Amino acid sequence: MQRKKILITIDWFLPGTNSGGPVRSYANMIAHLGDYHDFYIITRDTDYCSDAVYPTIQSDAWNQLNDHTFVYYISQQQLNKDNLKRLLSQTDFDVAYINGIYSWYFSILPLWYLRNKSKVVAARGMLNPQAFSVKKTKKNLFLAVAKFMNLYKNVIFHATNEEEAAHIKMILGPSVRVLVAPNLPRVGNPEGVTKSKKSNPTKFVNIARISMEKGTLKLLEILQHVKHDLILDLYGPIYDEAYWGLCKLAIEKLPANIHVTYKGIVPSENVPILLEQYDYFVLLSEGENFGHAILEAFMAGCPVIISDQTPWKNLESKGIGWDIDIDNVPKAILVFEKAIGMPDTDYTLSSDSAKQFSKKFSENPELIMLNLKLFDL
Repeated sequence: MQRKKILITIDWFLPGTNSGGPVRSYANMIAHLGDYHDFYIITRDTDYCSDAVYPTIQSDAWNQLNDHTFVYYISQQQLNKDNLKRLLSQTDFDVAYINGIYSWYFSILPLWYLRNKSKVVAARGMLNPQAFSVKKTKKNLFLAVAKFMNLYKNVIFHATNEEEAAHIKMILGPSVRVLVAPNLPRVGNPEGVTKSKKSNPTKFVNIARISMEKGTLKLLEILQHVKHDLILDLYGPIYDEAYWGLCKLAIEKLPANIHVTYKGIVPSENVPILLEQYDYFVLLSEGENFGHAILEAFMAGCPVIISDQTPWKNLESKGIGWDIDIDNVPKAILVFEKAIGMPDTDYTLSSDSAKQFSKKFSENPELIMLNLKLFDL
């Protein structure tokens, strides 16, 4: 296989972690594929929802992270069309891998400036139906203009599953070329522990942005009706203070048996160990095109309660959790009650099944081959 230079454009990258899944997706991919290709990432020098420049990097210059990873961190002062165009034209690469759909500097302009280059666009769930619950008119207008201008001509789209591939074709047309490659797991993830029993009270953890699309408020409203004792710890950045205000009001109204604490942002590298401290991972989001935290929960031996709008399906039949219709509140309440009331012997079996499920998924050699095919252009 010919070693290629892959150029990645993305708003936020390591050492940032606040933007969640996409950073984890790219970090995992680069860690797995570094034996095959070299990666050149163009990104901001600050994290999501932060103005603080990363203290460990040099802005407006190429930084070498390891033998196969080089990152150009653009400062806010230098981030403009002319500088981006010059940087792209001066960078030697074989394939451009563009993150997302709507970012002006890191999705749209790279597509335009690199019209004659081989390009892959990672849709990251942005063309899935649930993604249009926010800014629907604006997104549809942009996509209409993009089609009119042939912005996606000769572009290959990366979907993480067949359902996302169908959504991309539905939005952009049946002739668009889509390659399916599931996201890759974290390299060196510690071996999770099989939990012998649940905590008392049962401990749940939610690791996600505090936002409507991640279902924070919906989760809190469901918990108002749960009769058994439980602890829920929330981790993640707060983007919308008004929405967080509604969440805090919902927390104040919770009955005495429900204890909810917001614990701030957890560094990505600490997530695997953190998950081992909890009985269940919960994420009632409107949709996930992958959901790294879900996979990492399984790896930590932590069964899950998640929305049915993710690739992780039929979890109850696998004995590793539940994927539920988040609009069916009575059913959601029953699932929480069932999780809390599960006998320890059954819970231990579920914890071990989650570990085994993640092991089988992560060690599937086809994952690497499918991701390598993205750049076989």
